[in-house]
Amino acid sequence: MEFDPFAPEFFDDPYEIYRWLREEQPVYHNERMGFWALSRFDDVVAAHRDFETFSSAFGVTLEQLGEHKRANFGSIITIDPPEHERMRKLVSRAFTPRAVAAMEPMIRRIQCEFLDSLMDRESFDILGEFAAPFPCEVISTILGVPEADREGVRHRTDRLLHRDAGNPNTTPDGMQAGFESGLYFYELAREKRAKPDDSMISLLCTVEVEGDDGTTHRLNDEEIASFSLLIGAAGSETVTKLVGNAVVEFYRHPEQWRLATSGEADLSSAVEEVLRYLPPSQYQGRMSLADTEFEGGKIPAGNPVLLITGAATRDPRAYSDPDRFDITRKPLLGIGLGHGIHACLGAALARIESRIAIDELSKRWPVYEVEESGLERVQMANVAGYSKIPMKVR
Repeated sequence: MEFDPFAPEFFDDPYEIYRWLREEQPVYHNERMGFWALSRFDDVVAAHRDFETFSSAFGVTLEQLGEHKRANFGSIITIDPPEHERMRKLVSRAFTPRAVAAMEPMIRRIQCEFLDSLMDRESFDILGEFAAPFPCEVISTILGVPEADREGVRHRTDRLLHRDAGNPNTTPDGMQAGFESGLYFYELAREKRAKPDDSMISLLCTVEVEGDDGTTHRLNDEEIASFSLLIGAAGSETVTKLVGNAVVEFYRHPEQWRLATSGEADLSSAVEEVLRYLPPSQYQGRMSLADTEFEGGKIPAGNPVLLITGAATRDPRAYSDPDRFDITRKPLLGIGLGHGIHACLGAALARIESRIAIDELSKRWPVYEVEESGLERVQMANVAGYSKIPMKVR
């Protein structure tokens, strides 16, 4: 077998390849594409924690890592400590537990608006008409993106992340979309600095933190634009794929949907099981900075490495009966939204959005069907999931 994260069969169903990797090639080398990969739970967790050896400073996609030079994107996900600590302290002010909890009424209101518009219909694309637009609406509201601009944020993100089959590189259209998004958020940051409001971007214009040297740091407009682009994309795509995966898997496992709709299962645990069973981000890229030994082989310094979350969360060494979808499963260490210093800043927000979505879906449609023949999947860098989910309700 070959593990090619851009092949159509990878996006259709990578789990047979993952089994092969864990058992036969736990330290995998794809010579053709020039990367290494880890697939066992303990190895993936260890690499996430060892940022000094597995660096994010060269990028997180194969395209970026293939350049073999330090990234200059100014993004929090491509910065290692100590600079990463300064940036994370600044932007984390917008994602405190209290701040995220206060967003729940707004999140539920937005979701209900989308779902209520579907109530008089017997069939619809639950992905395109709910799971895709509502996360963008939520994160755009939080960031302070004007209502008229929000669909543009989502569509530019889709263009930026799209990859052609077998090609790890951003398409020309995707490069244009990335440029447009960066420019948009830079101009928006300048507007918010001149005319502050209660949005996250305005907050980022004002927050400051004292560094180890006693000096006070603030984000500049370029850093705010970079962070806004990142959180706008991650806040849209991650939740979209998570909720879409939940809809499909609950249909395939009706006994689990009964537990969810009857109140017999904790919906927060249901979200964790979807994240384990089908994480929306299937792998994360790093650059190895030192030779590192693992059971099954050695990764040499100076090479791109993929930490395959999707394989790790089905590792039988970590989970009992890992291929069984069970929302009552006792949670283990959750890595479905990243781990270590680069764990997703918006993880709490993503979990709340997904829990509310499952709750509101269960209230409206305790019985539904997914037309599996009509399912369509995305082909994106670092993200996997559905682009279309035809649903019938009674």
